Amino acid sequence: MLYGILSDTHGNIEALNACVKALKKEAVDTFVCLGDTVGYGANPEECAQVIRELVSINVVGNHDAAVAGRMDYSYYYDAARHALDWCKAQVSEDTVAWLRAMPYKHREGHVEFCHGSPICPEDFNYVFSRQRAAQLLPYQEQLADVTFIGHSHLTRSFALLGDEAYLVKGQKFVIRPDAKYIITVGSVGQPRDYDPRACCGLYDAEKREFRYIRCDYNISAQQKKILDAGLSQNFAARLAVGI
Repeated sequence: MLYGILSDTHGNIEALNACVKALKKEAVDTFVCLGDTVGYGANPEECAQVIRELVSINVVGNHDAAVAGRMDYSYYYDAARHALDWCKAQVSEDTVAWLRAMPYKHREGHVEFCHGSPICPEDFNYVFSRQRAAQLLPYQEQLADVTFIGHSHLTRSFALLGDEAYLVKGQKFVIRPDAKYIITVGSVGQPRDYDPRACCGLYDAEKREFRYIRCDYNISAQQKKILDAGLSQNFAARLAVGI
């Protein structure tokens, strides 16, 4: 099984289209979305329509949950709250129902998919450092061999082995049989790893091999849409630098 994994599209249709095109060239068997299709970007409904048609496995992200009325986001900072309020007015009732029905995680064979930490996924906790990954060590028996997450918009992966959490480096790596892996697949629509290219993941479940895929896209087109929509200028500016 060859999985094409998308996460944190955040309403960026230009980036999403680039990633979908790249993954289709890889002859993907199953498309997966790790959540946050909406939020920040200017095309939440268009992105939702693409993902609803393409993806077989969807899990809910925190921005999805906020737009669907599944969580309180009153404590978010002003620009993020405004973007979520704006998204609510843009998406269709069908999209809201779709977001509302998504599970928090999905397991298939030796692989699990969720937005943030797989332990209490409804809390949307981040796993972005070796120290955060180490907090999962007591739960190794509950974890799948490989857990794919998004949320942080980073491209950081971790191996849990015994009583240690290790950072896994590289754009491509093989899953060792003696460890449990937490793989952050990066962000399609708002990368924060200092690489502005859209990011998605490819996982070969038979070879147990993962690879990051980076895609150039028309950043300026999405930036203009964000500004024209009256969303935060920062949401547009950060796309050019990947932060």
